[in-house]
Amino acid sequence: MKILHIDSNHPLLLNKLNELGFVNDEDYTSSKSEIENKIHNYNGIVIRSRFKIDKRFIDAANNLQFIARVGAGLESIDCDYALQKGIKLISAPEGNRNAVGEHTLGMLLSLFNKMTKADSEIGQGKWLREENRGIELDGKTVGIIGYGNMGKAFAKKLKGFDVEVFCYDIKEGIGDENCKQVSLAELQQKTDVLSLHTPFNKLSHNMVNSQLINGFEKQFWLLNTARGTAVVTNDLVNALQSGKILGAGLDVLEYEKGSFENLFENDELPTAFEHLINAKNVLLSPHVAGWTVESKIKLAQTIVDKIKQEFV
Repeated sequence: MKILHIDSNHPLLLNKLNELGFVNDEDYTSSKSEIENKIHNYNGIVIRSRFKIDKRFIDAANNLQFIARVGAGLESIDCDYALQKGIKLISAPEGNRNAVGEHTLGMLLSLFNKMTKADSEIGQGKWLREENRGIELDGKTVGIIGYGNMGKAFAKKLKGFDVEVFCYDIKEGIGDENCKQVSLAELQQKTDVLSLHTPFNKLSHNMVNSQLINGFEKQFWLLNTARGTAVVTNDLVNALQSGKILGAGLDVLEYEKGSFENLFENDELPTAFEHLINAKNVLLSPHVAGWTVESKIKLAQTIVDKIKQEFV
């Protein structure tokens, strides 16, 4: 079985697939059309997010048995069409769920304790103690939308705190010892901190908009380590300005390109984004919640294990 790798990953991935007897070719520079012209020679392809695997690409890949994405989401693949063609889809949410859980908790504690603001002020020679008085997580209610691998990892990290944790998900019966599943209405009634862990799909697209935000009974904090398109940035900024949202930790942004490698094609920044980068109660990171030294290894190993299970 021949496998084409179009994105670089941890060396473990190639080494272990070689050990299992697969033939592995690497091509990290060719254009999508160039890859399409030779993909018929391969039985498997390993990707991250360099380009979309669409119908045209799949039609060209007439010997393809699997598409493996070294990551959690499969939105860069036309999944329905691939499955119609009998192609196995493989992803690795297990590989970076712990990293996402830790990053989400880190963002929350940093926001609550104004760490970025305080650090910046000290760098300017300001020693402002009362202005940087924090708040504690104990006694708060954390609401999670999307209770899959990432949501469950975050809930597990909260076990050491005296908090109530609720989740809302379109699937039924997914609550566990770390989190109680509730209706969206109950989540909106009780939540102090809202954390998003939804995959990219039609339901999650623009999910956090003014209507959803205004449905929360209390002021709340927002965390998004899922997908940037889940949040309407203009509506988020309006809520930050009104005080409905007390602060936000965003690892992902609506403006990201599909590859997640860049934000903008030019230097003209949207007005809403300018507010985010200047707000003292907003913490931003460049889509790295699942991007740790350890998760790079875990993601690679997960893909190896799943390919081995299916094809060895």
